[in-house]
Amino acid sequence: MKGLFLAAISTPKGDAECVTLPKLLERIRTDYPRVQFVESNQFSWHAGAKHISYLATAADDPRGTWALLHELGHALLNHTDYESDAELLGMEVAAWEKAEELASAYGIQIADDYTQHCLDSYRDWLHVRATCPSCYVRSLQTSPRSYTCHSCGTTWNVSRSRHCRPYRKKRVAANR
Repeated sequence: MKGLFLAAISTPKGDAECVTLPKLLERIRTDYPRVQFVESNQFSWHAGAKHISYLATAADDPRGTWALLHELGHALLNHTDYESDAELLGMEVAAWEKAEELASAYGIQIADDYTQHCLDSYRDWLHVRATCPSCYVRSLQTSPRSYTCHSCGTTWNVSRSRHCRPYRKKRVAANR
């Protein structure tokens, strides 16, 4: 399986109280010494490199701690690769559930609206990818990079990237 970048999370401003990111990171490093952490410009789990990237500038933002717990959830669940967009969404849900468990253990409460906002970004992405470019009906994924409309029969390819704009290119059949 290929390495995978999961859940690059931005951290908009918030006013919830929580443990600071540096303190949490120190505790997590002690509790999970096999997980590596790399300062970066985003939060993400890198399955191939087996490390978590984190945004150090989110030190005083509670969402930074939530994002770190979410990425740790991916690491602890050993999320590596996925075969379908729906499977990726399932991995995101599982990582947030694991983050909730971890948060409880560290005395942190993750705002449910934040979790749902993050999951909505995946749901919206999936909706766009699954919408037929011909008749606009939501359709079925037939391979990791292809969808086929059950209504009009159109088949189209999508990018493998989660962070790429979801262009939907119709496949043109050879001379019929």
